[in-house]
Amino acid sequence: MSTSEAQIITASHARVAALDVRRTLPTRTRRSIGAWCFADHLGPVSLAPGESADVAPHPHIGLQTVTWLFDGAFLHRDSLGSEQLIRPGQLNLMSAGNGVVHAEEDPGQPDGRLHGIQLWVAQPEQTRWGPSAFEHLADVPQCELNAGVATVLLGSLENTASPARRDSDLMGAELQLRAGTSLLRADPRYEYGVIAITGATDVAGVTLTPGSMAYLAPGREALALATSETSTVMLIGGVPLETPLVMWWNFVARTREEIVDAYRAWASRDERFARVASRFAPIAVDPPAWLARES
Repeated sequence: MSTSEAQIITASHARVAALDVRRTLPTRTRRSIGAWCFADHLGPVSLAPGESADVAPHPHIGLQTVTWLFDGAFLHRDSLGSEQLIRPGQLNLMSAGNGVVHAEEDPGQPDGRLHGIQLWVAQPEQTRWGPSAFEHLADVPQCELNAGVATVLLGSLENTASPARRDSDLMGAELQLRAGTSLLRADPRYEYGVIAITGATDVAGVTLTPGSMAYLAPGREALALATSETSTVMLIGGVPLETPLVMWWNFVARTREEIVDAYRAWASRDERFARVASRFAPIAVDPPAWLARES
């Protein structure tokens, strides 16, 4: 594939708690974009009375969770003692390091509306064995585009930089586009992904609608996005990973042995994964298939 061409990736469908999500990373054809290794687009939905979007306590290792909402609200709780309500335009960034536990709870929105995306960033060797951390940005920097506005979650875009922690060389932004074309400066070292959230957007000769993502290989110095309507996309990019990831359930690692160690720590509830002040019981999970076969 040449640097001028875009590869269309069609999302798979997954179930997270009571929510149907469209997953564009990882897929069979694309496992990561830079250090971005997971993308779940949830909603838009309007939960009926009695329905819940609660995600009970569960563990993570070796990754950062990037939670971004377009509508609704979530209440984040974690084993660090954090308790943070997140609303649209605000950023929750949790760094798992050697191990963290968190829950995402429905705060009881009267209208039940929910629309958002959760992204994971694989942590590099320097931080993936380190301590966990959490930060919340109530004000995320924005910049004007030719035909729209960019909100910069991580890294930088068009000379606008996010103050959020960044463990590797990457960027991520929400682009709210108006009718017209926006031309963005690109880093030729980066590979990019453009995830359609609402509307239809043209990029590198393809048209994106919700449920699809365009993958762009390294080598480009500019990126043009065009639309004839109001649309929203997420732009993610970064330097390609040199070492393949091993992902299972909520764990991001480099070897199966690391995954097994984390699974056993979670199953035995040892001190690696502290408790969360949640009304929900921790999620139980069966062992990895390869471990079950060996036992």
